[in-house]
Amino acid sequence: MNDIAPNNQTRGLRKTRSGEVISHKMDKTIVVKTVTRVPHPRFGKIIKQVKKFHVHDENNEAKIGDRVSIMETRPMSRLKHWRLVEVIKH
Repeated sequence: MNDIAPNNQTRGLRKTRSGEVISHKMDKTIVVKTVTRVPHPRFGKIIKQVKKFHVHDENNEAKIGDRVSIMETRPMSRLKHWRLVEVIKH
């Protein structure tokens, strides 16, 4: 048996998120805030969970307040594991 995968095998699915840009002060890096609504484990009330992601923005195209789509990728630095896919709304 051969344990090596063939060359035509596709990559696994990568996680995607959409969120709002809250900082673009770094070069080629933006900070994106995502809001997830989940039920409280004990009481069932819907609560908002906010998470910030450091995202690689190769062309510095996203600005503060933009709605963006991001995708998980290989680690680019200590904090950056996501990359910008597209700017949805300016």
